[in-house]
Amino acid sequence: MRCTHAACWSARSLRHTAYAAAAALVLSAAALTSAGTATAEPVAQLPLPAVDPFYHYDRPLDDVAPGAILRTRQVPYGFHDLATPLTGTQVLYRTTDQQGRPMTTVATILRPLTPGAEKLVSYHMAYDALGSECDPSYTLTGNGSYSRAGTLEQGVISGYLAAGYAVVVPNYEGPDLAWTVGRQSAYAALDAIRAAEDVLDFSPATPVGLAGYSGGSVPTQRGAEIAPDYAPELNIIGAAAGGVPVHLAHNLPYISGSTHWAGVIPALIVAYQRAYGFDTDPFLSDRGRQILSTVDSRCIIDFAAKYPGLTDAEMVRAPYTSLLDVPAIVAAINDNIMGTGGTPRVPMLLGVGDADGTGDDVMVTADVEGLAREYCDRAVAVTYARYDRLSHADAFVPFQAQAAQFFTDRFAGAAPTDNCAVVGTGNSLAPVPVP
Repeated sequence: MRCTHAACWSARSLRHTAYAAAAALVLSAAALTSAGTATAEPVAQLPLPAVDPFYHYDRPLDDVAPGAILRTRQVPYGFHDLATPLTGTQVLYRTTDQQGRPMTTVATILRPLTPGAEKLVSYHMAYDALGSECDPSYTLTGNGSYSRAGTLEQGVISGYLAAGYAVVVPNYEGPDLAWTVGRQSAYAALDAIRAAEDVLDFSPATPVGLAGYSGGSVPTQRGAEIAPDYAPELNIIGAAAGGVPVHLAHNLPYISGSTHWAGVIPALIVAYQRAYGFDTDPFLSDRGRQILSTVDSRCIIDFAAKYPGLTDAEMVRAPYTSLLDVPAIVAAINDNIMGTGGTPRVPMLLGVGDADGTGDDVMVTADVEGLAREYCDRAVAVTYARYDRLSHADAFVPFQAQAAQFFTDRFAGAAPTDNCAVVGTGNSLAPVPVP
C-alpha cells in the first residue's frame, strides 16, 4: 500500500528533522542508561503499590484541593533491577475520579540532567494495566517485570531528561487501575502537573507539554480537552497523542477474534466495571467470568495476546450476542469517546499507524482522522500523521520522533502549524445507541 494520503506525506516530509530528534533522544537515553548500568548495582526492592503504605490515604479529601500533595518520598530511577545515579520524587496527591469524586494517586517527578530554563513534560506511559505491579511509579524504580514497550518508553523519558526537560509520570489509571477511562486519566495527569510544579518550585507560567502513546494517549488527549475548565492556570503549550483509542465501539469488532489483541476485550470489561460499578453477572458467559478472573490483576503483556481468536460474543451469554448489546458497556464506551470532553486550546499532534487499510492492528486509523477533523473544524491547530504499513508497535518510533520535533518547536515558541487542509472526514464519532 502506497502512502498517498496528504497527511501521510506531511509526516514523511518531516523525516529528516524528526528522525534527527529521535536519534538525539535515543543517544541521550543510551548515555543515561550506560551511566546507570556502569554501577552494576541492583535497585532497592520496593513493595508492590497494592501493599505499600505510601499509596494509601484514609483521611477525608473533600476539602483538599486537586493537585495538593499528601506525602512525598525519594525513590531510585532504575532500569530492570539496575540502578542509575538518578533519583526521583514520588508524590501521593489528591485528584478526581471518573464520577467527579476525590481520590488519590501517585506520580513520579524527575529532574532534568542539566539545569536550565523551566520546562516540563507530563509523560503518560502506556502501562495499560489491571494490577499494581505495572504502575509506572513501580516500574520506573527498576522493580517489576520486563516489558519491551516499557523499556522503550523509559528510553524516551530519559531522552527528555537529557534534553533539559523535567518530567512527571503519573499513575493516571488511579488506585483501582481503571484503564482507558478518559476523564479520570486526564484529571490525574493535570493534577500531577500541579504537584510537580510544587515539588520542582516551578512558576505557574512554566510551559508544559502532554505526551503519550496508546494507553498513554488517553490522559494526553483528554487532558488537552478538559484543561481549559479543570486546570486553566496551567501553561500547556501542546499535546502529542499517538496510537489513539478514539471510539472503542469501533475497536471492538476490529480486535474481536484477532491473534495479538483479543485479550484486551476482557480487560476492558474489568476496567469499565471498576470505573462505573455495574454488575457483570447478568451478561457474562461462564468463559467470560473465568477469563476476567484471570486477567484482573495483570499487565497488558500478560493478557493482550494470551487469548488468540477470542471474540466478544464468547464473553457474553444469551440473549446477548456481543458486548455492544449490553447497555452498561455501551454507556461506558459512549462516555469515553474522544472529542466529547471539550475543545483543546493548544496545538495537537495526532498520530496512528495503518497496517492493513483499517488500522494499526488495534487502533482504527479513520477514527483518529475523524478526531483530527473534528478538532480542525473547531479551529484547533492539528497535525494529523498517518504511518502507512506500520503496526501499533512499529508506529511508536516515528511517532516519538515527530513528537520530539513537535515539542522542540512548541517550547521554542514557534508559530503553531497544522495540516487541516488535507485532513479527511474520517469516521463518524457519534455515540452508539444504548440497547
